[in-house]
Amino acid sequence: MHSFADENEDLVRAIIDYALMRLRLDPVPLGHPQSLEELTAQVGQTITAEGIGGGRALELFDAVLSNACVSVDHPRYLAFIPAAPTEAATMFDLVVGASSLYGGSWLEGSGAVYAENQALAWLARIAGFPEEARGVFMQGGTVGNLSALVAARHLAMERRSADGGRTPARWVVACSAEAHSSIDQAARVMDIDLLLVPVGEDGRLTGELLTDAVAAASPEVRAGLFAVVATAGTTNVGIIDDLSTVADAAAELGIWLHVDGAYGLAALAVPEVRPLFTGIERADSFITDPHKWLFAPMDACALLYRDPTAARRAHTQSAGYLDATMAPADFNPSDFGIHLSRRARGLPFWFSLATYGTDAYAEAVRSGIEIAVEAAAEIDYRDDLELVREPSLSIVLFRRRGWTREQYFAWSARLLADEVALVLPTTYRGETVLRFAFVNPRTTIDDVVLILDSLA
Repeated sequence: MHSFADENEDLVRAIIDYALMRLRLDPVPLGHPQSLEELTAQVGQTITAEGIGGGRALELFDAVLSNACVSVDHPRYLAFIPAAPTEAATMFDLVVGASSLYGGSWLEGSGAVYAENQALAWLARIAGFPEEARGVFMQGGTVGNLSALVAARHLAMERRSADGGRTPARWVVACSAEAHSSIDQAARVMDIDLLLVPVGEDGRLTGELLTDAVAAASPEVRAGLFAVVATAGTTNVGIIDDLSTVADAAAELGIWLHVDGAYGLAALAVPEVRPLFTGIERADSFITDPHKWLFAPMDACALLYRDPTAARRAHTQSAGYLDATMAPADFNPSDFGIHLSRRARGLPFWFSLATYGTDAYAEAVRSGIEIAVEAAAEIDYRDDLELVREPSLSIVLFRRRGWTREQYFAWSARLLADEVALVLPTTYRGETVLRFAFVNPRTTIDDVVLILDSLA
């Protein structure tokens, strides 16, 4: 099983041939989900005492299993937040898997960590973070947000202890009512409370709204408040909070500012869009997911700390067998998140950046913003359709006049069943509407027109 026999070479060639075939497809098949009964009938039991052989397993994946998945890199996959990994990133993901790299410590993975750190340094630079900023690639924004808040609470605990203050009955994080569900998940994991700050008509969290919500809260809540989470591009709408005034309020309150930019902060790569994110340079930490709008394969979240020392104190694990990895001069990715073992998941992103250059990245991100504007104009042109709000970043919300919630969902299901597109309804201010999320540079206005025509 661990020796490279002749049959293994044949299997490797078959797998590489499959990967090349998939890379050459334009467009890739959209696919659609299948029921448990359908998959059981077509695939059956694959885990047996004797094994079914790699050739048969690959055959089943190619013929059945892959087709029962929806390709997130299809140009008409416009739901959730799509992905569109570059060819270079996808190919290098194969290299990372074949190289058997451990990315948790400098001792074992210094070359990989060095390369990942260059990609992280670029993200820190376009955000305006200082040179000493550090970070780590994690498996997703949920874990990235959690790790940042763990570091924030640890710092608050240290400060309370140094000042001789009492530990609050409950620790509290403030966020807007529009914050991503991962913040609620982090609160539940950490056993802390959330202070939900109402937002204005524009859906943005501001420093004034944060200050007012804290002032109106109970003394117990104010005593436990240690961080605020702002959002730079909400998943549903693309709204960017007023980061500058939120930073002012956080400084006044003496709390940590974390920015969830899992989707939207990729737009920092576009110079003319950078002013929308004024204030990000004052955050204590932020995340962005390269597997969303920075064209890396699933899964990769970049977590950056403006001052990494607090994160190190919060996350560095101690054990006898780990002592060799803890030299002060070394940089260990495991010191910056809740993980220990870690795949070097930032390497495909690094390879893609190194291959194509940051100018190409700026142009690719810009294309998502531009097609959102084109799509909005096309919607405006049609009498049976109506924009719900102006596009924000690369997200467009619109309605089909006269349709019910049931009609939206039935149309969406038909579109996917016919493997035309994946466009899902969402809820905005209590109303069921339709939503486009543009990330893939291969998506064209012709794709948009095809989808909109099906709504007639």
